[in-house]
Amino acid sequence: MRAQDTYPTPGRKRRHDVVARELGASPEGAAPYSAGSPLLQLPPAERPRERLDALGPSALSTAELLAIVLRTGRQGETVTDLARNLLVEHGGLAGLSRVPLATLRQRPGLGPAKAAELAAVLELGRRLATEQPDARPAISRPEDVRALLQLEMGVLEQEQLRVLLLDTKNRVMSTRIVTTGSVNASVVRVSEVFREAVRENCTSVIVVHNHPSGDPTPSPEDVRVTSSLVAAGRLLDIEVLDHIVLAQSGYVSLRQRGLGFEAQTAR
Repeated sequence: MRAQDTYPTPGRKRRHDVVARELGASPEGAAPYSAGSPLLQLPPAERPRERLDALGPSALSTAELLAIVLRTGRQGETVTDLARNLLVEHGGLAGLSRVPLATLRQRPGLGPAKAAELAAVLELGRRLATEQPDARPAISRPEDVRALLQLEMGVLEQEQLRVLLLDTKNRVMSTRIVTTGSVNASVVRVSEVFREAVRENCTSVIVVHNHPSGDPTPSPEDVRVTSSLVAAGRLLDIEVLDHIVLAQSGYVSLRQRGLGFEAQTAR
């Protein structure tokens, strides 16, 4: 299946450029506030909260928005410096969203309360980004799967395998987590992948798992798992439409590459 094909119905920026934009600076420029400058000494028009009131949230840098959430800094580190330093330390907002809560609590200037608030805000942002206006989004191509799950699964620190259960119009009936940890043929049980599909009488499924390494290239083990699932699906009369590997850097459709789907396409 080529990239532009659909499922049957039964310019990249450099990383430091992204971080610079989140800090409110151009890739070659400096962050808006000098290190150590007390926030209240800034002119009112340059303070994050006042700028938000005057210009709206979209006009603020990520560091400024983060400073509003954090509210206060610590001795020797203003809240704006704290926000900017957190982004630098973790490679931007995406990296910060992957930091465990326990690690955030230990960061000087945060503590349990701020760490919990920060984790809650980051999780709300992630859920908003993955929320679908239609409770049952239709899946017609691999890109639809990426749009549905990449933001959520791309930042997971462990491999996780999920299965999308689809109806006759390829609408998502539900999404189930099958296993967390290594995704290989010895761990992934075919019965667990298809149990809910049989129970809900769905006609097809899409298998999705992530690569925490950031590289979505399928491994030989991924191909073996796919072949096993495709064969089992044929016996159960439940078509495996695709196996998608997600990572932060992108995704790969094993069906598009013809990996593990040889028997199915030969029919």
